[in-house]
Amino acid sequence: MALAPDGSAAVISADGGKPMSYRPALALLASLFFMWGFITVINNTLLPHLRSVFELNYTQTTVIESVWFIAYGVMGMPSAFLIERTGYKKAIIIGLAAMAVGALCMVPAARLPSYGVTLAALFVIASGITLLQVAANPYVAVIGPAESSESRLTLVQAFNSMGTFFAPYFGGYLILSRTIGGTSLEGTELTAAQRLADAEATQLPYVLVAIVLAVIAVIIWRSPLPALGSATSRVAQEERKKLSLWSHRHLVLGVPAIFIYLIAEIGVANLFITFAILPDIAAITPATAANYLVLMWGGMMVGRFAGSFLMRRFPADKTLAAFALFAMAVMIGAATLHGPVAMWCLILVGLGHSIMFPTIFAMAIKGLGPLTEEASGLLITAIAGGALVVVQGWLADTYGLQNSFWLTVACELYVLFYALWGSKVRNPLPPVVEAG
Repeated sequence: MALAPDGSAAVISADGGKPMSYRPALALLASLFFMWGFITVINNTLLPHLRSVFELNYTQTTVIESVWFIAYGVMGMPSAFLIERTGYKKAIIIGLAAMAVGALCMVPAARLPSYGVTLAALFVIASGITLLQVAANPYVAVIGPAESSESRLTLVQAFNSMGTFFAPYFGGYLILSRTIGGTSLEGTELTAAQRLADAEATQLPYVLVAIVLAVIAVIIWRSPLPALGSATSRVAQEERKKLSLWSHRHLVLGVPAIFIYLIAEIGVANLFITFAILPDIAAITPATAANYLVLMWGGMMVGRFAGSFLMRRFPADKTLAAFALFAMAVMIGAATLHGPVAMWCLILVGLGHSIMFPTIFAMAIKGLGPLTEEASGLLITAIAGGALVVVQGWLADTYGLQNSFWLTVACELYVLFYALWGSKVRNPLPPVVEAG
């Protein structure tokens, strides 16, 4: 990695000339982290809305979120190949365009209204986000000094959490608070006409999202985005045959760590409103519950800023272990307690979950040198673990919503195992040094 005149880490410019500081690129990419966090969490307010509109049970409701994360499993590795062919800048613009198209498809989905078209539109949006994830996460992790990769990725992911913090306000105001189902207590029966009117409430929010995505795409198109050097490029075919991703235990165990963590994060986030409105928990309306959901995502944002600071002073694996233990403790509370305190346990788990994704990701690609890009595609594919939220939906239908959170407790236990043992790098590859 080259150094700028001021001693900061730098990358080679797109034309192969003078090194460029990585900080402006990180500032620009922060907007992407913000937007995909924002759009993903709109689903948290969309799901109870669609459950009311289409009269869905828990399993059918969580299938909507499963389709979203199936896109990661389907598009993760193809996204890595697309980035290799087009470069990071073009791939990011393509991803933003796909998200905008998917957002606009929510308009006919609301007017019909159609459960199938809704699923298709969400799949397109998620496919665009997958491409952005495959591009941006490894870019941030390797663009600066290796010793601070976990801290740097956690810091930029804090802007992702900033998007998740504002999204429930946006969705709660423009979707839930403008509908009959969103302002009624659990168990209220709606007429067919009322459900049809409620369905149309999703049009304006997604049109606004599409416009913002288009603006960001234009800004990135007109902005210089430095090219990564050969440290994250695929090696020549003959040399590649000598290397294997599967010989690196910290990556092999990191892939299921991402997969399992996503089950925990998405299960909690998407069932939060449904859980909070229960008579024996907080007995509030969905619109009010959306305001409390903001606190959970706010805790994740605060936790990421704090975690970035802590990992500059304490080992990343020990910091991750501490956060995993905290998350496990509050989830046991959510699974066993009643009244508002159980809801507050779910709110606090946002703090515990905050550093998990960026820290696991940075740990899993550490020491992979020329295999970093391919490994990142594999890790982003593992985000498909969020699709297994349907399992928690099934558990909720079968054993009760509160008991389904024991699945989350088990997920936290695996993250603790990865932090304390599975993340150790045993056979690091030497980084590829830039020529000249």
